[in-house]
Amino acid sequence: QVQLVESGGGLVQAGGSLRLSCAASGIIFSINTMGWYRQAPGNQRELVAAITSGGSTNYADSVKGRFTVSRDGAKNTVYLQMNSLKPEDTAVYYCSLAFTLTGRKYDYWGQGTQVTVSS
Repeated sequence: QVQLVESGGGLVQAGGSLRLSCAASGIIFSINTMGWYRQAPGNQRELVAAITSGGSTNYADSVKGRFTVSRDGAKNTVYLQMNSLKPEDTAVYYCSLAFTLTGRKYDYWGQGTQVTVSS
């Protein structure tokens, strides 16, 4: 069983910074993608940023230049450094882990951490 434990959310003023962390434990295939999604009230869950085990990254247009995703492979941990935060970044942020093994796709999610940006 894979578990994802997030930390680092909170309340910050516009223009401020936060750093989210997510540690994965359990049986994890070494070739995988970890990332962050967010969901604001009334909105669908959307991709914020993702990083593969090879280090390739992908960002939502709305966060490019402000957010940075990184990972520590040895610790199975992914980070999201969020700078220049805006009120529209307010959402519950979810950590994700995905990999494919013997033709089957596995998707895991963290419990979510609230990020609130005040204007």
